[in-house]
Amino acid sequence: DLILRFKHGDRTDAAPGLARLLTNADGDMITRSDLCVPVPLHRWRLARRRFNQAGLLAAALGRQCGIEVLQRGLIRIRRTPSQGGLSRSARNRNVRSAFRVPAAARARLAGRSVLLIDDVFTTGATVAECTRVLRRAGAKSVDVLTLARVLREGADPPVTGF
Repeated sequence: DLILRFKHGDRTDAAPGLARLLTNADGDMITRSDLCVPVPLHRWRLARRRFNQAGLLAAALGRQCGIEVLQRGLIRIRRTPSQGGLSRSARNRNVRSAFRVPAAARARLAGRSVLLIDDVFTTGATVAECTRVLRRAGAKSVDVLTLARVLREGADPPVTGF
């Protein structure tokens, strides 16, 4: 309920506390990362929602852990329908070619270890596509840290190891 209120209910004040949860759960991902990049929203969804929840988490995490945050390390170049209710294969198709690393971010990513931040991991389609784009842009490695993971009863666990 708290995560849904954070994501859809303007509970941006929860970001610092939720980021502290990320620091408790990460193992050594934060310490081995050079910088943090949030999963972006498309500009129209950002205008409607008024904030990017992954961006808020990344900013709070960066302040708490002293890690550089590259808010525009990725941009969403294609407006995609919400992933809610889509199958795994439909989610993969939905986000294919939806992200790009802007030219201004390429030099800051090159050869560096990136910590990709997202709010909710369902099938992994979004973080897999973001990881692919970051690696193609020159990131040495990409670790993914999410606030929550959706597990459907009786479903196979999400694919990991991007």
